[in-house]
Amino acid sequence: MVAREYDFWLLDLDGTLIDIDWSYPRSVFDRVGDRLGREFTDREAELLWHGLGGSRDAQLRAWGIDPTDFWAAFHDVEDPQRRAENTYLYDDAAFVADLDCPVGLVTHCQSFLAEPVLAELDIRDWFDTVVCCDADLGWKPDPAPVEHAMANLDVAGNGHEGIFAGDGANDVGAAWNAGLDAIHVERHGHDRRQQCVLGDYRVETFDELLAATDAD
Repeated sequence: MVAREYDFWLLDLDGTLIDIDWSYPRSVFDRVGDRLGREFTDREAELLWHGLGGSRDAQLRAWGIDPTDFWAAFHDVEDPQRRAENTYLYDDAAFVADLDCPVGLVTHCQSFLAEPVLAELDIRDWFDTVVCCDADLGWKPDPAPVEHAMANLDVAGNGHEGIFAGDGANDVGAAWNAGLDAIHVERHGHDRRQQCVLGDYRVETFDELLAATDAD
């Protein structure tokens, strides 16, 4: 298995290990739209929720929306418990529980949203550290959140080989900027993303990594 090649693993959360019933994001964007006086189409909501267009702030500015106003409204209308109850774990993510090495989570999901999800899915004990990006720590592809997780795992600067897995270009960028190998998990397809994301490994599910190893 690829896991044996690395001394530690870091993973993104939303879109990588988990996803959510679409009815919840749709309701969030309806309420945000009411506050901002602007409707969001399903495609616009999908782009922002999954980060399919790259930088969410850049996408918002391209639509003439101030990112500060958007995120203030977005976080104000989010319901942590409802979000958690509508979230599901990808079947192929179960391998994380069996990793026999330090494992960390590095997510753009804020702590008040991430913690209820981890508790609802009963996966908090999969991770030795959970790092939630913010304005002070930085946002992927900035390597600072990844480096913070590495410091928490005590694997920074001592020759340990690590890998970071995520579903977006920002995850791959953060991995490479921090000197790690990167797995890109394409959950949505290139046609919906409308761009190709590179990575040291490029898969649609983690099962592909397991299958490749079994074949060897």
